[in-house]
Amino acid sequence: MTTVICGVGPALDRLRAEFPEHEIVDLRQMEGPAPEGSVLLAGYDERSVEVARSGVAWVQLPGTGIDHYHPDLLFLPLVTCARGASAVPIAEYVFACLLAHGRRFPETWLTEAPRHWNFQSTACLAGQTLGLVGFGGIGQRVATLALAFDMEVVAVRRTNRPSEVAGVSMVNSVTEMIGSLDHLVLCAPSTPATFHLVDDDLLADSRPGLHLVNVARGALVDQDALRRALDDGRVGRASLDVCDPEPLPDGHWLYGHEKVFLTPHSSWTGQGFLTGTIDLFCANLRRYEAGEELVGLINLDEQY
Repeated sequence: MTTVICGVGPALDRLRAEFPEHEIVDLRQMEGPAPEGSVLLAGYDERSVEVARSGVAWVQLPGTGIDHYHPDLLFLPLVTCARGASAVPIAEYVFACLLAHGRRFPETWLTEAPRHWNFQSTACLAGQTLGLVGFGGIGQRVATLALAFDMEVVAVRRTNRPSEVAGVSMVNSVTEMIGSLDHLVLCAPSTPATFHLVDDDLLADSRPGLHLVNVARGALVDQDALRRALDDGRVGRASLDVCDPEPLPDGHWLYGHEKVFLTPHSSWTGQGFLTGTIDLFCANLRRYEAGEELVGLINLDEQY
């Protein structure tokens, strides 16, 4: 029997139903250190850090990127993140942004009688080119939707593995594809290699009117460079679910810029709370029981 410590409240009933052979402990009601050999489905609270420090055998993080977690959660012998767990809602968020940009929402919504009926200046996604930086679960889901819309899809990832999605062209760097893109979607982790990936030099080579979508981390974009590109037309729209810093302070220019769609790091919502993370943890727990390699193992050298 394994003691499973649960820091994600909605997971408790499911874990008890699916794993009756294990002791499922509610982190909120737990006192003292973790039992030897226990595993932890961490929450976002300090109590998860305290329990992890007491010597659990495996920690499952509730989110994808590891840049926001306490270091004591990351340096344990076995740590996994919820990579790809929110791919469905995040990909749908990306497409909400793509469609809104093409159809010029909300500026084309009527608030009074227009000069002309039966016409608005809009664009279809079909035939446009979408570039992806990052090609894990989120990038692959976005690519699948894009192909269904008859878009051309180009992607870059940190390894040279071929595409898991038929019809996606893989390139070696973002600079190789930037000049051909109508939309650039960022879904890569925040690491030293991706810091300010989108900067003045990259945007200078972009197709005029580029639509930038960031569902990764704010640190991937040099926001001063983005502002210059928005103002001179190199970027036609920036759809940002993330920014730097977060929360963004009152009065920041991103709130009021006419070419910016800004949401509060909420693209992952839409499913039940942490549903994808719970699914992944249950599958990983079965692998753990069977002595198989776990999905989502973090790599501290890669910062991901």
